[in-house]
Amino acid sequence: MTIRLVDLTGQDAHVWLDPALDIYVTAMNYPRGTEIHRAALWRDHITRPGWRAVGAVATTAPTGIRSSEVARRRLGRPVADPHDEILVGIAYGYRGAPDQWWNQQLRVGLRHAGHSTDVVDEITRDYFELTEIHVHPTAQGQGIGQWLLGRLLENRPESTVLLSTPEIPAEDNRAWSLYRRLGFTDVLRNFTFTGDPRPFAFLGRSLPLFPRGNLPDDAHRPR
Repeated sequence: MTIRLVDLTGQDAHVWLDPALDIYVTAMNYPRGTEIHRAALWRDHITRPGWRAVGAVATTAPTGIRSSEVARRRLGRPVADPHDEILVGIAYGYRGAPDQWWNQQLRVGLRHAGHSTDVVDEITRDYFELTEIHVHPTAQGQGIGQWLLGRLLENRPESTVLLSTPEIPAEDNRAWSLYRRLGFTDVLRNFTFTGDPRPFAFLGRSLPLFPRGNLPDDAHRPR
């Protein structure tokens, strides 16, 4: 399977959004139909300052994938060749701001954890929110997630990157392994978002992810 990365634009969302949501639902093991409700939110995110998205495109379908799955994730021009390329990974985010729900939830959690206003303000002052990163299960284990993050976070103007991810016993899944390997540390643990009973962790690290102008492509290209 040959993989390449593509920068995704809001203008071309009609080409890549549905395949990306299919990956999101599959990777998160959400019930079918979830993508319908998430589409409006993702479209809203596209309009936010500093938004950027990167996709991982396979020029041949992963082994074991069904033809119906290929059809759902097939891309068209100008993003990719519609005859033989499908989306296998997606990552996007945008600049954090005080009027955003996620920012407000983080601030509430930090205050409840006993942090001072100055500390809360510093953490939430200048960051890129890594909103979503997903690789289809048939393409996992090849370094695609790390490659996506390297491209997404390259040359960002923010000083830090923050994300939230579900708590997992012993941090034992691919997402946690990726974040720890790339130097993400705890910002807030076991936080419950309004409307979601699951505990989440906020993680963060300074930017750049790699030295500016020195993204080690060979180390992060899928094997």
